[in-house]
Amino acid sequence: MAQDNKNNRRWYDKDPILSKAMKILETSDDKFQIQVAINLIKVIIEHNIENSTYLSVDDIMTAVEEGRCEKGNARWYDIDNTLRTAIQMLENCSADTQEKIAKDIADLVRRKFRNPSDDGDYYTN
Repeated sequence: MAQDNKNNRRWYDKDPILSKAMKILETSDDKFQIQVAINLIKVIIEHNIENSTYLSVDDIMTAVEEGRCEKGNARWYDIDNTLRTAIQMLENCSADTQEKIAKDIADLVRRKFRNPSDDGDYYTN
């Protein structure tokens, strides 16, 4: 049991696809991280509007604030506000939404590595 806790020390390590996508995102260049973050925010908002989770801008702002780290910049994604916002919003999504978005992140990372000179919008949903 202790090994499970060690393997899942971060919330996103519970899903192997999401864990791998986050590890690749963590080691990616800043520009790619920001592009992914912007697209994540967009997709998460769209999903939550469709599911009637977000009914107002206040709901979106609450989702951004939930999970904010009290320690400052303790996590790898806390250094950039856009990236932190995207990851916090993803963390607060349902497991189903996280799973879908994890697959989408994995797809866009694969496309980026296949075509590293592409500077366009990486996320197509």
